Amino acid sequence: MALSPKKPKKLSGGFLLILFIVLSIVLMTVWIREGASGPLHSVRSGFATITMPFQYAGAMLSRPFQAVGNLTANLGADQEDISTLTAENEELRALVMQLEEYRQENERLSKMLELADTYSLDSTGARVISRSADTWNRILTIDKGSSSGLRVGMPVLSANGLLGQIESVSQFSSTVRLITDSQSGVAAFLQSSRTEGIVSGSAEGLVYLSYIPLTATVQPGDVVVTSGAGGVYPKGIAIGEVASVDFSPTDVYQTIIIKPITRVSTYEEVLVLVGNQSEVKINVNVGSQSSDGSTDQENPASNAESSNSTGGSDDAVSGSSGNPDTPIAGGSDGQ
Repeated sequence: MALSPKKPKKLSGGFLLILFIVLSIVLMTVWIREGASGPLHSVRSGFATITMPFQYAGAMLSRPFQAVGNLTANLGADQEDISTLTAENEELRALVMQLEEYRQENERLSKMLELADTYSLDSTGARVISRSADTWNRILTIDKGSSSGLRVGMPVLSANGLLGQIESVSQFSSTVRLITDSQSGVAAFLQSSRTEGIVSGSAEGLVYLSYIPLTATVQPGDVVVTSGAGGVYPKGIAIGEVASVDFSPTDVYQTIIIKPITRVSTYEEVLVLVGNQSEVKINVNVGSQSSDGSTDQENPASNAESSNSTGGSDDAVSGSSGNPDTPIAGGSDGQ
């Protein structure tokens, strides 16, 4: 009678599980203790090097399927989710725009504060609430008036330089006549040569520096600032720079067009110098002389500006808007 072969005993599942756990613990212990140069680490590095091309190829092949999956998920999003995301996006855009507006306003106000510190006179800030589009009257309106201590004749500045002068005042607003207006008149001089004249606007929008003799050397780009003559504007406020110079041997004065440093359309805040006229005269006119050695009282610019600040602007500027027979084409940046 033939004997049948014995079948090998199968290992039970529980025994295999215990064996796997023990083996894992042993390998983890060896892995931790052997350091980066141990055999297990070397095996792992070699295996990673061998399988790297396959992993890269698999990742490249799976990308299209991932894109399709994302597209399917997006298509499956309900309309409510899409509307919510759209609303949140619009809110964030509005917030960014508002923050940018605050940043620009803070920058403008910081410049105004720096300008206020330049002069010893008291000053107050105001906002521009309207601008005149009338060619014959270049004025703007600010949101402060007599209730804030403003009076007719007070100088008005931008962050860069001179804007104009308060012409009329109500309780809560004031009208400012700009230096680009044909009825304005500002005593000024060329910063390089100290030659004095009068800056005034014109109906065509150009700004002139008048009463500069033919003997004075004037070049395009020369800086023009207030002279302080007449005690209306403090000395040294920037007005603009020379844009062009023209004259003929028969002329008494040069025809000089200047480019204002301030563009009225770009300013939303202004600075009003609220010191009274006697304070201005004390601060800027003590010992000041013109380039030819004469005092401010002897210079025609002093009389012109004084009459302009006391209601005689038409008489003061009637001959100071430059030679109308020889205009030079081009608009003013200060319009």
